[in-house]
Amino acid sequence: MRNYFNYFTEIEERFQQRRGSLLLLSTIDWALIESWSEAGIPLEAVLRGIDAAFDKYEARQQRGRVRRINGLAWCSQAVMEAAEDLKEAGAGSTPVTSAARDSGFEHERVAAHLDAAAAALDSAADAPESCRATAIRLRELAVAVRGTDAPDLESLERSLTVLEEKLYAALTAAAPEELLVGLKEHAARELAPYRGRMNVTQLRQVEHQFVQKQLLVHYALPRLSLFYMRQQ
Repeated sequence: MRNYFNYFTEIEERFQQRRGSLLLLSTIDWALIESWSEAGIPLEAVLRGIDAAFDKYEARQQRGRVRRINGLAWCSQAVMEAAEDLKEAGAGSTPVTSAARDSGFEHERVAAHLDAAAAALDSAADAPESCRATAIRLRELAVAVRGTDAPDLESLERSLTVLEEKLYAALTAAAPEELLVGLKEHAARELAPYRGRMNVTQLRQVEHQFVQKQLLVHYALPRLSLFYMRQQ
C-alpha cells in the first residue's frame, strides 16, 4: 500500500531511477507534481507514465536518437494517458484515509510542523494580518493534533490547502506588480521547452503552482502542506 504522503518523493525517486542519475527536480517539476496531486492523478498513473515515457525514450535511443530527458515535464503526456487508462479500467489510487493511518506521521512531528510554520508567519512583514491569522489557526490545529489519538490527516491536509490558498491571495494582493510580472515571465521561460507536451489547462495549472511557490520563496514563508513536513 503506497503512502499518501510519499506522493512527491516516490515520483522523484522513480524519475531519478529511470534516468539513471540523481538529477534534482526543478521548480517547474515540483509545480507539475503539485498540479497532478491537486487534480487527483493517482500515484500509480504518474509512475506508469514515467515508465512509459522512459521506455519510449530508450527504444528511440537504440535507434540512434539520444536526446536526453532533463525534466519531469517530458513525461507529462504519458502520465495523462496512464491516468485515462486507469480511469477507463475503473482503477484508482489507494483511499487517502487508509493510507494516512499507516503513514507513520507521529502526532508530535505533525504538530511541530504546524508550530514551526506558525512561528515563521509571526514575523512576516508582508500581508502581516493574514500571516498572523494563519499562524493562530495553525497553532489551533497543532493543539487539536496533540489532543487526539487518531488525527484525520486527510481533513488536516484539506485545511492546510485552504489556508495556503488564502495566504497566497493575501500575498498576491500585497505584492508589487513588477514582482508578479517577473514571476510569470520566469514561469514562461521555464515552461517554454515543454509547451508542446502539455495542454493549455495543464500549462496554466503548472504556471499557477510555480508562481505561488516562488512568491512564498520571495517572502521567505513556509509551505503549510504535510507534503513539506521534515522527514526527520
